[in-house]
Amino acid sequence: MEVNYRVGSNRPIAKDVWELKLFGDNSRISRPGQFVNLRIDGCYLRRPLSVCAVDGDRLTLIYKVVGKGTEILSRMREGSVINALTGLGNGFDVSAGGARPLLIGGGVGVPPMYQLCRELIAGGSSPVVALGFNSAEDVFYRDEFSNLGAEVQLATADGSLGVRGFVTELVKPLEYTYFYACGPEAMFRALEAVLTTSGEYSFEERMGCGFGACMGCSCKTKYGYKRICRDGPVLRREEVVW
Repeated sequence: MEVNYRVGSNRPIAKDVWELKLFGDNSRISRPGQFVNLRIDGCYLRRPLSVCAVDGDRLTLIYKVVGKGTEILSRMREGSVINALTGLGNGFDVSAGGARPLLIGGGVGVPPMYQLCRELIAGGSSPVVALGFNSAEDVFYRDEFSNLGAEVQLATADGSLGVRGFVTELVKPLEYTYFYACGPEAMFRALEAVLTTSGEYSFEERMGCGFGACMGCSCKTKYGYKRICRDGPVLRREEVVW
């Protein structure tokens, strides 16, 4: 579904990380873990961003400025209009979480965990959230997760805030019923050595079309190749081939 959103706010919340609030039709966004694909003036390809939160007609997105497209996006001001394809991809299975689900977010993989956390708590679960960043200046949304009522664990690679090391150090001693993770593939590979339950990974991949036509974001699974933009971005642990 194509929607013209109005920018409500666009502000920095950590080093090179921005929070963008848009207003428009969110009716196609039905599950946490889905994404939108933004059209940015001057860029040939749209930019896919995970949904952080949905509140009626308000959509919250979080992105990191890493190139031309996101730098242009960071200059958008209140009242601007941006076109998006919405409700893309398959999201997380909230019903699988159990009593104490574990949510793992690494860097810009943190945003989709927020809406997921809200829905898990609304369904009666008591999630524990493990967040990993490079440094204290990169940390965002720790307080927002705490304010939801979730138990929050934090690690930074340089030890400037929370536990020194990677998010895997947080996971090792925890007890949980199911896991959900979003972040770089290197983080997933490290997690495979320490995770003890079934769960779901949300993959970050470069995309072309964003709706499955170009096959540019395909990845190999036990059941053949799947398109991250359409069959994912969320895949079950049991189907992933490393």
